[in-house]
Amino acid sequence: MSGWTIAFLIVAALQIVAPSTVHAERIKDLGAFQGLRVNQLTGYGVVVGLAGTGDDSLDYATQGVKGVVSRFGLTLPPGVNPSLKNAAAVLVTADLPAFAKPGQRLDITVSALGKAKSLRGGTLVMMPLRGADGQIYAMAQGNLAVGGLGVSGADGSQVSVNIPSAGRIPGGATVEQTVATGFDTSPTITFNLAEADITTALRIADAVNMAFNDKRARAMDAVSITIEAPQGAESRTMMMGLIENIQVKPAEAPARVIVNARTGTVVINGAVRIAPAAVSHGKLTVAVQESPRISQPAPFSNGQTAVEQSSKINVTEEKKPMFEFKTGASLADIVKAVNAIGAGPSDLVEILQALKQAGAMKAELEVL
Repeated sequence: MSGWTIAFLIVAALQIVAPSTVHAERIKDLGAFQGLRVNQLTGYGVVVGLAGTGDDSLDYATQGVKGVVSRFGLTLPPGVNPSLKNAAAVLVTADLPAFAKPGQRLDITVSALGKAKSLRGGTLVMMPLRGADGQIYAMAQGNLAVGGLGVSGADGSQVSVNIPSAGRIPGGATVEQTVATGFDTSPTITFNLAEADITTALRIADAVNMAFNDKRARAMDAVSITIEAPQGAESRTMMMGLIENIQVKPAEAPARVIVNARTGTVVINGAVRIAPAAVSHGKLTVAVQESPRISQPAPFSNGQTAVEQSSKINVTEEKKPMFEFKTGASLADIVKAVNAIGAGPSDLVEILQALKQAGAMKAELEVL
């Protein structure tokens, strides 16, 4: 029985025993291997075949069209600028996934760069897509699918539905070269957590070491776990596939209270605990009522008609009982107590801030 077969059986056994624990997650759902990432591609091109909704006489659109026709040996006379109502200069973007091979197809997004009103019905002329290093990784071309609609009248009135100046071409780009990841040549591979947590990083390293019965994994910090890997792409791919499916119980999130001051939304996670505290939250209402009266003098007197002000002030204070948080009060206890006194979101925010200030709530209070 080979070493990889033994490792696979150990991982399978762990998946039968360990997944029964609550909140177990696959390692692949907690992060990703370093280097196996999406790369962004961009390019400048020209869309033709528009129904009079192009860029008209913009200089960079004119230069783009001249560049396109020059590919076919056509040179426009000096000083002659073509009318571009049926063409538009565009920026093209695409995401190149890890391990993409030459010949694979990519979806691309095409966006107008200038004054083009709509790209509906247009065709993107073949153009290159470059990475951050300036190299060409794909070639793009095709007919646009535009979900937006724009209509204008002679009097200047306009109606626009969605965004007609941008569209997509499904499978509109072809990969020309792969991106070197280096995962098959470096002495180690690194797994990075999506959210930094030292406890989770240590648990992943322990789970990997237990699965392969050695000490190949080490938690370097709160994000990165370095794993010694065999040479060769095939062996590494098999090892990474096994590691991704190991199930680990991630660390419990730190106690945190999120308050959205604009909407009054309050979110409390289950790790929040309240120390012994007593809370009394009342509401004072002051109402001022103005009732002006007209004072009319008697006939044949020397008095003048005047407005006499009459004000009535009422002060009302709601009587709400004091409630007590006992040791280790949980999220359910907090919700139950707040609902019992009928506190709204704004009242809850004030109560939580007061508990934090008094040192009775050990949690991060984050205000958005």
